[in-house]
Amino acid sequence: MKRAPRLAAGRARALGLPTRGTTNPNRLRRMDRWLVDTQPLPPSALVVDLGYGSSPVTTVELYGRLRARRPDVRVVGLELDAERVAAAADAAAPPGLTFRRGGFELAGLRPAVVRAANVLRQYDEAAAADAWRTLGRGLAPGGLLIDGTCDELGRIGGWVALGPEGPRTLTFAVRVASLDRPSTLAERLPKALIHRNVPGERVHALLVAFDAAWDAAAPMAPFGPRQRWVAAVQGLAAEGWPVLDGVRRWRLGELTLPWESVAPLAELDADQARLGD
Repeated sequence: MKRAPRLAAGRARALGLPTRGTTNPNRLRRMDRWLVDTQPLPPSALVVDLGYGSSPVTTVELYGRLRARRPDVRVVGLELDAERVAAAADAAAPPGLTFRRGGFELAGLRPAVVRAANVLRQYDEAAAADAWRTLGRGLAPGGLLIDGTCDELGRIGGWVALGPEGPRTLTFAVRVASLDRPSTLAERLPKALIHRNVPGERVHALLVAFDAAWDAAAPMAPFGPRQRWVAAVQGLAAEGWPVLDGVRRWRLGELTLPWESVAPLAELDADQARLGD
């Protein structure tokens, strides 16, 4: 994708493809909880929900969850489909929640946070990487892009947190009571990693190690799936995986790692080559 020239807010040429549109209430609760609990926001932060789909319900939910912690937060829902925008805008919206037509150019806005949930899965890997760069350039200084995906009910999901400088972390979040094995997480890898789940790649090694840690934690199963998940994450850490956060978040069914620990090997090789120049 080529970046459009920056225009006045609301006048930038919309970039991207319309989303498929399917959504369900409460689908993005795990992603929202992680954002609200772990990511500090600047005063009067602007948050963009990119590609909210046929219904603005998940944008409204994001607004409510953010406002419960930060009453000064503003949320803008962006969609390429003009009819979807018109339908959302026609509904009575509380102060600080608006809807606009826009895509990767972010309608000329400079948000502190962009949530792009179930948006980039429809692009090929190269186009998704271009979208990361375009969105990163549109963030406010120190801003955050969340690119992730989840199943229809939001029981299993994964997302990458990125800044203007590039990817920072990979997070998985699951309803542990519904989880069969950690390797099921492969279904919800972001576009940058979903084709890298092959032997020799770091993300494949992670999922293999997580399955082994899950098996080793089987004695904790009688105490509940949360306890088994925590024990498995602790097992990963004991094997040298740089897991972040602590037991409080692990008990929620989360696992977060630095991007470098799962990044495609080709990307890491390119970074090392640049450092050697």
